[in-house]
Amino acid sequence: MAKNQKLGIFDCTMIVVSLVIGMGIFRTPVNVAQKAPDSFLFFFTWIAGGLVAICGALTYAEIGSRLPVTGGYYKVFSYGYHPSIAFAINCIILISNAASLAGATLIGSEYISRILFPNLVDLSAIQSREIIISVLAILVFYGVNLMGLKMSARAQNVLTVIKITLIVLLITPLFFADRNPVAQENLLVSPGWLAYLKGFGAGLIAVSFTYGGYQQTINFGSDVENPSRNIPRAIFMGMFIIIVLYLSINYAYIRVIGFDRLGHTKGIAAVMAEHVFGAAAGKILSILLFLSVLAYINVLLMSNPRVMYAMAEDGVLPRLFAKKQASTGVLLTSLTVFAGVCVVIIFWMKAFDKILSFTIFLDCFGMAASAATIFKLRKQKVKPVGKEIYAMRLFPLLPVVFIAAYSFVAISISLDSPYTALTALVVMGAFMLVYFLGLRSKDRNPPAGQAH
Repeated sequence: MAKNQKLGIFDCTMIVVSLVIGMGIFRTPVNVAQKAPDSFLFFFTWIAGGLVAICGALTYAEIGSRLPVTGGYYKVFSYGYHPSIAFAINCIILISNAASLAGATLIGSEYISRILFPNLVDLSAIQSREIIISVLAILVFYGVNLMGLKMSARAQNVLTVIKITLIVLLITPLFFADRNPVAQENLLVSPGWLAYLKGFGAGLIAVSFTYGGYQQTINFGSDVENPSRNIPRAIFMGMFIIIVLYLSINYAYIRVIGFDRLGHTKGIAAVMAEHVFGAAAGKILSILLFLSVLAYINVLLMSNPRVMYAMAEDGVLPRLFAKKQASTGVLLTSLTVFAGVCVVIIFWMKAFDKILSFTIFLDCFGMAASAATIFKLRKQKVKPVGKEIYAMRLFPLLPVVFIAAYSFVAISISLDSPYTALTALVVMGAFMLVYFLGLRSKDRNPPAGQAH
């Protein structure tokens, strides 16, 4: 890739922030408050999730510096496990990422459609317009990504700054709002340890979902200037920004709304915005949230085609998926297919809520399995020739904590919804079967000129 198309440390940091901060922080605090018996456990869960995220971020920083290649998240599985496992997990991750993108786009469309069509009351007409807005948003940023990595990175930087600005604006009530006494009501309650454990496990599911996404940064390995140095720095700086913002906005939620009310309040971001903007809050919030969604669309369109590229390089997807445009380096086929899958999912998103736990469970499995490859990478001393690598401190404590935390989340999901967990494992097994059937087909149909 041409040097002027490489990502700098600021570009990479903004990508980390955008991969993590989606719509979750405007919704999941309600879920955590519902599960937590008191405000102490509420904040403890968010702090614990942030610490786990740092452990994971530093683990992936070393993995990324040891394997600085495009599509690094796939390469991690390909290197550490059987190719069938790499194929199955990454196919599921691609589908879940496309579903997440489609779902977030529809949520953003709900907000912006209220401004564009304020007098529309027919539900079917509203839904049709939301679908149109969602598809157009995907197509617009499909076009942006066709212009090259640097162009999409510039768009990402602008949209990420807007997203951070939105969160900062929602934090501002801290500086003038009166302390809500409801927020302190449960501080004196002392539930049993079992209630705490169940509440922590259930809350950590939502918190892990809200903190997740940073691992995809290693997909940009070879696209980053001096990746061995810049990838770990970008991940650490990005996660620091995210943790500070998350803790601040959650404190603002508790301060203004109150802990008891938070678990039963819809549109918590709108409630917060009213304390900042008054009557204009709804429109301003809707526009900013929609722009935040656009940042999420763009970054997933940047990241996921690189996984497909890596899979094509390994021969588990057709070589067409590895095709790059000579002038821009755009992965045309991979980008087009991923965007197409997102558009298709838009039309059946009524089922998205049912697959949410399904995707989180698979993400937990994928995160724990990919992080575990650091032990093999270290043992075999894998690193780029002639380049320095980032080596985390407190090894092996950090990856062990990270793996244990995500295993705990997966177990919590399994206990809460065993059918969902079983379905996820069956689907992953089905993709493994597809891999072996495809491999068998290749064996039966060797390339022309190859001896039988």
